[in-house]
Amino acid sequence: MPENIYETLKNRGYIAQVTHEEDVQQLLASPGATFYIGFDPTADSLHVGHFVQMMVMAHLQKAGHRPIVLLGGGTGMIGDPSGRSDLRQVLDENTIQSNVNRFREQMKILIDFTDDRAIMVDNAEWLRSLNYIAFLREIGSQFSVNRMLSAECFKQRLEKGLSFLEFNYMLMQAYDFLVLYRRYGCQIQLGGDDQWSNILAGVDLVRRKEQGAAFGMTFKLLTTKAGTKMGKTANGAVWLDAEKTTPFAFYQYWRNIDDADVVNCLKLLTFIDLSEIEAYARLSGEEVNEAKKRLAWEVTGIVHGKAAADQAAAQAVELFAGSGRSEQMPTSVLSEQEYEHGVNLLDLLLRVGMIPSKGEGRRLMQQRGLTLNSDVILDVNRIMTADDFSDGEAIVRKGKKAFHRFVPPAI
Repeated sequence: MPENIYETLKNRGYIAQVTHEEDVQQLLASPGATFYIGFDPTADSLHVGHFVQMMVMAHLQKAGHRPIVLLGGGTGMIGDPSGRSDLRQVLDENTIQSNVNRFREQMKILIDFTDDRAIMVDNAEWLRSLNYIAFLREIGSQFSVNRMLSAECFKQRLEKGLSFLEFNYMLMQAYDFLVLYRRYGCQIQLGGDDQWSNILAGVDLVRRKEQGAAFGMTFKLLTTKAGTKMGKTANGAVWLDAEKTTPFAFYQYWRNIDDADVVNCLKLLTFIDLSEIEAYARLSGEEVNEAKKRLAWEVTGIVHGKAAADQAAAQAVELFAGSGRSEQMPTSVLSEQEYEHGVNLLDLLLRVGMIPSKGEGRRLMQQRGLTLNSDVILDVNRIMTADDFSDGEAIVRKGKKAFHRFVPPAI
């Protein structure tokens, strides 16, 4: 007898909290349940934190359930205060719509939208045209301010200040659940564990207004063994967009995670069978690198395709076990001015995103962590000139695992 998908999610370590656990387990035991996860378009790409939730949707869809991807073209105009110590930047409508369009394409990485197997909707459709007084009478009347203020998503903001704009967010997210319940028979709202308060509000609203069977479930955030969020590098978030995080940089991120985090990432970010993951869990010492390679290849393959994963893996071998160079390494072309008159090396590395700041670059130099070609660079005022180009290229290495190639302009 196949395992209940709820047990699969539990055994792989996804589930953090759930309302009405026995009812949810029973609902998911047979194909046909409709569920949703919301994604606010606050950036022009999804990142690896979103990827965990996309994996959950994919697992549930494979078990015969129907995902609704809710894009927050409406709620994105407000900004979710959950997990924030400050007010989110309020985006304009054109930016939000552009971000929504990008999300639409990236969702297809894991979710099958053919033949109504999944639905994608934008809450701008019903939120932007709301009549404020009608909304307050129908929805606002169902919420206790005292109870809202006790919610975890608001508690941490009260001391620094919570705007009335953000205070409305919980009502709008709850209203989304009500709309999706009415339109599509959606019974479960899912999300990251930082969404628990908002999800409870939606479950309660559906049950009050429709006397319907509505449930909520949250998933563990992608964190290290030490409890810090994963998916950040010196240059910012690890994005799913190949233009923002190259497939090679994406591959290397997973290849270089701490040994203690490999098994958890294999469970959450791949479809590898748990029995095979347990075999990886028994590895120790240098053997753990095999698990890291498998993780990096699998996740890169899902997001960017197997060809890109193969290419990234081959590039890593060329750089770290071979000649120290690769045709696929990140490459930048110098301007004629820079090539003819020289350019400050730290300025150049900052511009291409190899260092987050000049201070970090100076620190790396003090630790002998920057090399130009084969020479360790210790001079913070070092100028790269035409003399540094051998065979038409100059290669900078940061630490042991980050490379960047510079080439002259096509003069």
